[in-house]
Amino acid sequence: MTLVAGVDSSTQACKVVVRDAETGELVRSGRAPHPPGTEVDPSAWEGALLSALADAGGLDDVAGIAVGGQQHGMVCLDEDGAVVRPALLWNDTRSARAAEDLTAELGGGAAWAEAVGLVPVASFTVSKLRWLAEHEPQNAARTAAVCLPHDWLTWLLAGKPGLDGLVTDRGDASGTGYWSAATGEYRLDLLERGLGHGAVVPRVLGPAEAAGRTATGRAVLGPGSGDNAAAALGLAAGPGDVVCSIGTSGVVDMVTREPLADPSGTVAGFADATGHFLPLIATLNAAQVLDATARLLGVDHTELSRLALSAPAGAGGLVLVPYLEGERTPNRPDATGALHGLTQATADRAHLARAAVEGLLCGLADGLDAVAAGGTPVRRVFLIGGGAQSEAVRRIAPAVLGVPVLVPPASEYVADGAARQAAWVLSGAGTPPDWPAPGTEVFEADPVPSVRERYAEVRELTARR
Repeated sequence: MTLVAGVDSSTQACKVVVRDAETGELVRSGRAPHPPGTEVDPSAWEGALLSALADAGGLDDVAGIAVGGQQHGMVCLDEDGAVVRPALLWNDTRSARAAEDLTAELGGGAAWAEAVGLVPVASFTVSKLRWLAEHEPQNAARTAAVCLPHDWLTWLLAGKPGLDGLVTDRGDASGTGYWSAATGEYRLDLLERGLGHGAVVPRVLGPAEAAGRTATGRAVLGPGSGDNAAAALGLAAGPGDVVCSIGTSGVVDMVTREPLADPSGTVAGFADATGHFLPLIATLNAAQVLDATARLLGVDHTELSRLALSAPAGAGGLVLVPYLEGERTPNRPDATGALHGLTQATADRAHLARAAVEGLLCGLADGLDAVAAGGTPVRRVFLIGGGAQSEAVRRIAPAVLGVPVLVPPASEYVADGAARQAAWVLSGAGTPPDWPAPGTEVFEADPVPSVRERYAEVRELTARR
């Protein structure tokens, strides 16, 4: 049996799966936590990776490995390859003003969409580089190379082969703000516009191009990818397939054959990990909305689901706008959450639980509309992530989204996609291996458009932090 490993270095933890390269069967796995916060020293990722690999039984018998990682995180290296400062993560919103300035300087959203397929928001790497240049000019001046979390971990596994040894892939590069999915080229002028000077950037590899070998020489390294592209690969999503992920962030993306450029900035025109494209919207508020509501009601998630399902569709007009951490889509980094429609009839636990689930899903439904507006017909909708394990989310989702949803078995789909990529690199085939995915459930419900109509009435009515 030939084994491959896939890594998911997410916001919260590092997860490793080891699978049979031919069948995809899970052989063993490991996990280690990451520290909390929106600013993290990459050495913490290194420690977590080593712990998770050890927990998964090590790499001695593994023939290939690839890394999926959280997108956009700003990792700055000096000329010796040392980390300049803690990485700013995708969910760090201090660069919101920098994003606005960058957008205006280039002539607006249409100019950015044409250049790189997206419009700067606080999440993107280019915005964080501008923040660095303005607030920490000494650190900006020391920065000789800029990479992303998955790039840095791949480089680490390869033995840190100099700055010229940094590599990435289309999927993660497309989220920087200075690489175009449509042209397949860097816009180094935009990187310089952010950082204030030029810097080394990782070489962009093809979807199944080897990134070298691990430092021991035992395993081939895959190019890896950003977490969303890796998850789509793990699900074997093809053109027309939509993935709704409810994790730390809420993500809706669709695999398409053509790139998308949205001048409004609502949809980011990313690439996927197979050579196609992955237009995407992301929200900052996803599973944590369920966490916060359960905490507020003093219940666990099972009881939260029971309460939500006991209330009527639409929660009697009660609406939760769940901007608990600001928001990325819509781009409102300073917003707070709000509760509307509170009456004597809706002032109970069940209605609030229902409003929380529906508010979360309404944000994803808006995202589904946005990615589908590019013209690609929706073929299937996958619902994944920790939040997808909620019975209420599963049963209410088709009513809010307006389409049936497929819920595959709980799995580490980012790590699975990285493992599938590693197997693809090893095989030398033209397409990824076909790994079976038994156990997918289909949930259907009659659409209830009034839920989204009510949400649309109030979603802009929130206070600033």
